[in-house]
Amino acid sequence: MQDLKAELTASLDEAEWQWLLPHVARDSLIIVTPGLNIVDVGVAIANNNVLLVENWINEQLISKPSLNQMTQWQANMSKRFNALIVQPFVLIQELPATNQNYP
Repeated sequence: MQDLKAELTASLDEAEWQWLLPHVARDSLIIVTPGLNIVDVGVAIANNNVLLVENWINEQLISKPSLNQMTQWQANMSKRFNALIVQPFVLIQELPATNQNYP
């Protein structure tokens, strides 16, 4: 499990909303709330930890993006997220707006 966590940590990257659109089309995006560690969520999904993942879903700590969220992000195509690919999903976590002032 440590190897998987290290591997996922190494593959964590930033992505702009426009880069995530193909994953929206495939319905493979999962939003991770800022209170959770995105790598820990990735490890749980990769290891098929159903109880933990179901708990996060029930507590609305992980979810599919809502139409309202996608509309807001669509208005700002350069909005940035932490992104982590855990096949077949792409986990995303909004970055604070302060990180979004780069050209």
